[in-house]
Parts: sequence; structure tokens; C-alpha cells
Amino acid sequence: MRLKPTTAVGAAILAAAAGLTTPLTASAGADLAPVSTHLSGTLGSLTGAGQAIVMVHGATLADAEDAVAEAGMTRKFAFEKIGVVGALGTAQQIQEVRAQDGVTYVEGNAPIELFQETSNKATRGLEAAQTLTGADGKPLTGNGVSVAVIDSGVDPTHPYFREADGSSAVVANLKTVCEPLTETVCTVQRVPGSVDTDTLSGGGHGTHVSGIVAGNPTTLTDGGTLQGAAPGAKLVSVSTGAVLFIIGADAALNWVLENHAAPCGPGVPASTCPPIKVTNNSYGPSGGGDFDPNSATVKLQRALVKEGVVSVWANGNDGGDGSESLSNPPGQDPTGGILSVASYYDQDTGTRNGTVSDYSSRGKAGDQSTYPDISAPGEDITSACRVYLPICMTGLDPRNGPGPLDLGTFNTISGTSMAAPHIAGIVAQLFQANPNATPAQVESALKRTAHKYTDGAPYESGPLGTTSFDKGYGLVDVVAAAGALG
Repeated sequence: MRLKPTTAVGAAILAAAAGLTTPLTASAGADLAPVSTHLSGTLGSLTGAGQAIVMVHGATLADAEDAVAEAGMTRKFAFEKIGVVGALGTAQQIQEVRAQDGVTYVEGNAPIELFQETSNKATRGLEAAQTLTGADGKPLTGNGVSVAVIDSGVDPTHPYFREADGSSAVVANLKTVCEPLTETVCTVQRVPGSVDTDTLSGGGHGTHVSGIVAGNPTTLTDGGTLQGAAPGAKLVSVSTGAVLFIIGADAALNWVLENHAAPCGPGVPASTCPPIKVTNNSYGPSGGGDFDPNSATVKLQRALVKEGVVSVWANGNDGGDGSESLSNPPGQDPTGGILSVASYYDQDTGTRNGTVSDYSSRGKAGDQSTYPDISAPGEDITSACRVYLPICMTGLDPRNGPGPLDLGTFNTISGTSMAAPHIAGIVAQLFQANPNATPAQVESALKRTAHKYTDGAPYESGPLGTTSFDKGYGLVDVVAAAGALG
């Protein structure tokens, strides 16, 4: 997984030089300070004794203070270190303050928006949840499906997983325990539902990934809103620790193969603990490698497909230029229902015409067996991440959760590790839409309906449409894929 420093949630910045106007009324011959775009558009509607709050910028703080007083405005506040005074005044007073010596700019009180997590807009996943229903008649949120996340662990008590009744979306909590010296024997053991296996392993990665899959709709204390790709799905966490070895990871896949029909054990109804229909695997060797059809990993995932379970793989964070394959080996499996995911960047706006992330591993140009299958948002993704954990403290954008004690419980990091769980959650949505779909049908629907964003390598003819060595068949489109499944 590749980590990328991110900037804090931004406020709107108004350009001082663009769209400036000079109102008709001003002191004769005066040189008027420019106004912000917002103020130039609203000043004309301010008439008579009507007043507006503005920020008067001075060459010095004293200049701004003197100008406000000279224009007869009512001083309200000051940003002393940057020489700005907030003042209330009529349209005529605002004109007069522009003409005062030392005034460099007058800024209106423009409305701003806190940016939301935009990735579910780019995938049309949020639109699907709001406008479509599954075969069960409920909103298309992944209801009735469990997603197995094989990763460093999970914090089941994190506010992102808190259900309306106070329970956790993490319905099964497991840990792979390996012989400590040689790691030749690994077993998967159930642990209490309240145990934070991510903190035990010194990770953070698994909780972030799990939140991308199935985080519940959450409003942060700064007003930002987030939700996972499939907020109605349940989570089965299989912790392999922060340091992964293939035996431990394969032990986790094997556990899913043996328990996917009833992940919480016999006697627990599917209404409480639904069957696992998809696994998320955000791990793999650095630098890619050749696909090995004889590996235990491939045999396990092919057996899972035969039993109706999709496997989703992060394609890797080694970049590349198409001269060689850097794709994650097990994700290259041509078996229908095994998906590799490239990282897409929506520019933090939700656009569907963004870019392939520079770190996203490329396949080898001309060898479609090495290409990623599809793209999903993986850059600048905000999710559950307690700031004291190693992965989470690298994000540089800590945000507070909904409660007064939820300090530093979310952060923004990047990688194909973040792209894969988007697809895992979307697969849950698709199985809710059509519970009888096969893994191969799910993959076909995703590829045939993908949005063809144009950044990067050109598309070329492939078995299910057009594909490319850096972004696969394109950006996932949940609404279109759900329609394709019927």
C-alpha cells in the first residue's frame, strides 16, 4: 500500500483579480481597492440602509482599522497577523472603505462547503444506494451480504462501524495465529467481537480498508459526511497481523472457503450474519511477479469462485510504464469472478474524468493477461483510522468522528489498497441486486458497463469491450452494473 500526504479539508478561495467590478458610486477620482468575486456579484443588491459584513484587507492592520473607522462602518473582528478587519456596513460605506489609503482588498462573506468523501460519487455507488433497490426490496447498500476483509485486523468499536442499534457491522472477528519462529503452522481463531485486532498487530490498514467497504453513514464533527461503498453489508475480519506472509494469508482464505456459508458459526441466522460473497485482499508482493496457477492462493480463490464467492485484489503500488508487468500476481487469474483493481483519482471532486494514480501498478502493454480488470477510487480516501496507529499517522489529515471522544478517528491515505475495497463493497451491492448471479456474471457486468475515462494508455479491444494496461476496462459504474445484472 502506498501512502500519500494529503492536505486538510479546504475552504473556498476567492480570486482577488478575477471578475472584479467597479461600482458606479464612489468618491470622485478615487482609486478603489478591488473586491472579491462574491462581493462584486452581491453588492448591487444591497440597497438603502441594508448592511453586509465584509473583510477589509489593509497594507497594515492599522490601515484597515483606520479605513473602517473613516468609512463609518461597525468593526466586528480582526485577524491581526494578516491585517484584516471584519466590518458591517451599507453599500455606500463599503464603497467608501475601498477608497481609503492602505486598503488593498475588500472581501465578501462568501458561502463555503466542507468537502465530503467524493469517491462514492465517482463510482455512482451513492446514487445506486439512493435510487435503486435490491431483490429484497431494500435500498442497494449491500444488505444481506458479508464481506471478508483479510488484512491487519479491525477495530470493531470504531464509530464508523456502529449500527443504529449500537451493535457493530463487524459480525465475525478472527485472527490468524502462526507458529512464532518459522510461521510454518497457522490457524484461524475466533476472538471476542470487542477485541481491536488492528491495534494488537500495530496496524491500522485493515480498519481503514474495512471502513471503505462498509462504513455506516457518518457525519464528522467538522460537518463532513462519509459512508462506505456498501453501508448495509456486514464485515468479517480475518486479521493476519501487520506483517503478512503467504501462509498466514492463505490460511485466512482457506478459513473463508470453509466457513463462507455461515461465518458466525452454526445456529446464527443469515439475517444476523449473512454469508460471505466476496473477499478483499489488499496485499501482495512488491514489484508484481508472474502469475502462478499452481499456487495455493490461486487454488483457494478458484475454489471460492466455484462456491459463489468473488475475490478482489489490489493491483499493487509499483507504477510502471507498460514496459513490464508490475501487477499483483493472484489478481491476474483469468477465472471469472477474480478481480484486480487499479487506483483512480477523482481529484477530490467526484469527477468521472479523473486520472490513473501514478503509483497504480501497470500491466505489460500488449499482454492483456497482466492488465488490471477495473479502476476504482484509491487516492485521497478518508476512512476509519485511529491516528495513533502506524499507518494512520502517516495520512497527515486527521479528522474527528461524530462523538466528543472520537478524536483523530479518521484519516486520508492512498493506494490500490483503498481502491480494492471499493470494488469489494460494490460487489456486495451487486449480489444484493441479484443474489443468484455467479461471480463470473458479476465480473462481466462490471467490465461491460465501466465508464471509459480517458487519462492514461489508450483502450484496445478485449474480450468484454475495451481495456488498457493501466486502468483495465475503466472506472466502475455501480448503477450501470446493477442494471446489467437485471
